[in-house]
Amino acid sequence: MARTLVLWALIMAAFLGKYDGLSLCNINQEGLVACKPAVTKPNPIDPSADCCQALNGANLTCLCSYRSSPFLPALGIDPDLCMALPAKCDLQTPANC
Repeated sequence: MARTLVLWALIMAAFLGKYDGLSLCNINQEGLVACKPAVTKPNPIDPSADCCQALNGANLTCLCSYRSSPFLPALGIDPDLCMALPAKCDLQTPANC
């Protein structure tokens, strides 16, 4: 439980810009911030070039592990939009994602 709370706090800090050293699945804070408009409802936008560049070096299997996570919706991130990003950036989504 404590480990889950720490992870949640780190993810929240990344999206609020409070922790400069955070990375998630090999995406640094700048990449997370660049991708947020593409995964936030009600009006998501197409991923930016900066977002796609961040995803290019990401561990996509790791990202898939967050698909059912309660943390993404708690941060205003739509998991389905998040999982659609690789295809929108012309990257191959892992088979079991």
